[in-house]
Amino acid sequence: MSDQIKHECGIAFIRLLKPLSYYQQKYGTALYGLNKLYLLMEKQHNRGQDGAGIATIKLDMKPGSRYISRYRSMASNAVADIFEYVQNKFVDIQENTPELMQDTEWLKNNVSFIGEVLLGHLRYGTHGKNSIENCHPFLRQNNWMTRNLVIAGNFNMTNVDELLEQLYELGQHPKEKADTVTVLEKIGHFLDDENQELFDQYKKEGHDNVAITQKIAEHLDIANILRRSAKTWDGGYSICGMVGNGDSFIMRDPAGIRPAYYYYDDEIVVAASERPALQTAFNIQFKDVKEIDPGHALIIKKNGEVSMEQFREPTERLSCSFERIYFSKGSDVEIYRERKQLGRLLSDKILKAVNYDLKNTVFSFIPNTAEVAFFGMVDGVQRYVRNLQKETLLHKKEQLNDEQLDELLSLAPRVEKLAVKDVKLRTFITQDADRSEMVAHVYDTTYGIINNHQDTLVALDDSIVRGTTLKQSIIKIVDRLHPKKIIIVSSAPQIRYPDCYGIDMSRMGQFVAFDAAIQLLTERGMWQVIEDVYTKCKASLLLPKEEIVNHVKDIYKPFTPEEISAKIAQIITPKGTVAEVEVIYQSLENLHEACPKNKGDWYFSGNYPTPGGNKVVNKAFVNWKEGNNQRAY
Repeated sequence: MSDQIKHECGIAFIRLLKPLSYYQQKYGTALYGLNKLYLLMEKQHNRGQDGAGIATIKLDMKPGSRYISRYRSMASNAVADIFEYVQNKFVDIQENTPELMQDTEWLKNNVSFIGEVLLGHLRYGTHGKNSIENCHPFLRQNNWMTRNLVIAGNFNMTNVDELLEQLYELGQHPKEKADTVTVLEKIGHFLDDENQELFDQYKKEGHDNVAITQKIAEHLDIANILRRSAKTWDGGYSICGMVGNGDSFIMRDPAGIRPAYYYYDDEIVVAASERPALQTAFNIQFKDVKEIDPGHALIIKKNGEVSMEQFREPTERLSCSFERIYFSKGSDVEIYRERKQLGRLLSDKILKAVNYDLKNTVFSFIPNTAEVAFFGMVDGVQRYVRNLQKETLLHKKEQLNDEQLDELLSLAPRVEKLAVKDVKLRTFITQDADRSEMVAHVYDTTYGIINNHQDTLVALDDSIVRGTTLKQSIIKIVDRLHPKKIIIVSSAPQIRYPDCYGIDMSRMGQFVAFDAAIQLLTERGMWQVIEDVYTKCKASLLLPKEEIVNHVKDIYKPFTPEEISAKIAQIITPKGTVAEVEVIYQSLENLHEACPKNKGDWYFSGNYPTPGGNKVVNKAFVNWKEGNNQRAY
């Protein structure tokens, strides 16, 4: 993606179902769980580079012994920093008493982070302050083991104000307005409730306090706690939690917006945001990794019992399609195939745009995540070539001379790597002019491949959000090669609406498609459409979110996608560009064909999976119209 955007965080969870001595004997190390947690997090480093954190719980520790450990980091390589911190706890032991590294009981009693329940998190800060306090996991501490709660997640709630009000009504006084706080405190409140109800029940039965503590630990109803906690949540989420006694859970929103995968056998239960991370870290097959069902939680009791429990009624599955287009690693076989199909489905549009002139067309891509879609696009063009050769040889062979036959058989798409992402240049100078000059050199190009003023260059990107990098860098650079025409192709449809479930796309003014629609309305004397949408959006904010509809769709209604694409081409073309510039976008229909199980497309279509999304998009438009640059949720 040429325009870098921040997106969903990553989660990693491990529950060791056997005693630590089992892993020492079978795998030769008491650090089996920590080593696997490190692998899971490193294999998902694409999901968060603003910070990371881990937490572990030791089971069956004696009173007075520390059983919860946590460490968070905002270092430039946070995962490595965390595990270097953990590793340092073993340096003296390895040097001075190496035999103790084989003694799992001693290690558990004397060294932190040697636990059976492990939780890791990688953070991309979409809006919150980038400080250590904003790094997961979060702790809610208590002297009662079963009232301790640790959570980490990949989530955004659209109704934080509503959730905060509910906490006030419960008598709480949250320290800040953030969805992480509301989630932690909401689950924590009903965890406290469950503890109190069980305490009262067992007290009436005549048990003493020590026995009651043990019985509570055995009989906590995690599914019930989650049902009560998530009843009014509106957002996308995959949330991992650990209770102090060792009960744990991974829950997923009712529409399956955020991803969550798991695997378990008689040794381990593991979960992560990405399937390939689990496959690689534990050497397991694709078919053995399962998705957590939308509206369900995978619950692992302290005794090792594993169950999938529904906590909210699942809605239509609308998993984030941006995961497939860009965010998730392409090493997932399903995602790889979907990205290739996204490119393949664009080939007909592209061939039409170049008038089927493959001799004078060069195909390339904008590094690096568009590469797989590019393979698919080239496949589509090659399929056209094969069909053309076949039809010509079947029906027109007698009309061809030797030279024409040689030309036909040598016909193939000209595939070149033209855009090269150079070293990461730091735009440390604050003046806008200087920063723009630096941005222009983020990409470099390969010279001498384009025939001057004769070739058309087709460059595939996976998506176009703002168009800034295209305008300030890529088009400027490739125009120096003197192509006759530059066609920028997006494997994703036009991004028209803000996201409110995890991606850092929350303001209307940052979308080049929105800018294009506004310019078209203005140029055609249709400013009243903007005023009418503003009036409707403003009025809608007084309604319950369940009654709100997306009025911003009316901004785009007067125009075809092709008209908006043409205006985008004008917007992203820098002054002084000699070549003609055209922009081609994927269609919504093709997106759904390529990603049939992941139809969450609200940033393209405006069809939000929860009621809160409609409120957010209308609020975002009001903010834009009023010149307010704040987030809309």
